[in-house]
Amino acid sequence: QVQLVESGGGLVEAGDSLKLSCAASGRTLSVRMMGWFRQAPGKDREFVAAISQTIGTAYADSVKGRFTISRDNVRNTAFLQIDSLKPEDTAVYYCAAKYDLTSWLDGYDYWGQGTQVTVSS
Repeated sequence: QVQLVESGGGLVEAGDSLKLSCAASGRTLSVRMMGWFRQAPGKDREFVAAISQTIGTAYADSVKGRFTISRDNVRNTAFLQIDSLKPEDTAVYYCAAKYDLTSWLDGYDYWGQGTQVTVSS
């Protein structure tokens, strides 16, 4: 089992930056990929970014250039740096982890509870 706890969300203004954190505990040595997803009100959950120590990173086209995913393996924590925030970035952001490398987009085994990001215009 892996437990994931997100933090760092909040109410910000357009153009601001935020850094979300995802602290992992439990069977973290077996985690091979960590990802970030988001769900805006009335919309489906969507892939944002993912990172693997062996094969690199991936981003949704809509966030490339503004979002940066990183991982601190010593602290078992993943981060999502969000720059130049836009109102359309408003969503609950979820962290996820998986034991395989079959896909960036799905198949995640564990999920956090989410952290709210609200961007005012």
